[in-house]
Amino acid sequence: MGTKIISKQSEGHLKELDRQKFRKNLLEEELKSNLNSKEISVFEAGCGHGHWLTSYCIKYPNKVCVGIDLIGQRIKKANCKKNKNGLTHLHFFKAELNEFLEVIPNKVIFEAIIFLFPDPWPKVRHHKKRMIQPNLLKNLAKRSLSGTSLYFRTDDVNYFEWTKSHIEESPFWEMDTSAPWLYEESTYFQDLMQCYFSLVAKKV
Repeated sequence: MGTKIISKQSEGHLKELDRQKFRKNLLEEELKSNLNSKEISVFEAGCGHGHWLTSYCIKYPNKVCVGIDLIGQRIKKANCKKNKNGLTHLHFFKAELNEFLEVIPNKVIFEAIIFLFPDPWPKVRHHKKRMIQPNLLKNLAKRSLSGTSLYFRTDDVNYFEWTKSHIEESPFWEMDTSAPWLYEESTYFQDLMQCYFSLVAKKV
């Protein structure tokens, strides 16, 4: 009987799967503790330091809101803003977007989804890393009501056209060119830009 050989690449892949499972288990417990009985009114993917979402929650205290980001230090600063303003209806989590959507409690649905200046990954070989992908649009739709709005803003015209094209091709979303932006709030990052591009889509 031959000996089964596991390559270093396979070992690395298995270790990453274990790390991913561990992350998702921890995140699932955290989400259950904070969101299990709540409906998210606004979900921001890639919330950074939480400036925009904190401002929105101050303006709309009846809205339950959630922001996620991959960088723990950003989430720490976002939670400092949340706690300083006593916003019990606002939640920030360190999470990868697709993992978050996998483990979020079934009761949670989205009324609005926002992407503010996500990384455009401009090189063609990196386009697969962009947040907006057909499968993501499908998974977001599963968590959305009919008429839920998706807001997207970028300073990269190529990423804007990419997103517009993916939405137009998606059976779950349609462009809503007459819809206003959800909430305008000046941010340091946005103020640095000479121009940016925005779109709104609605769940079919």
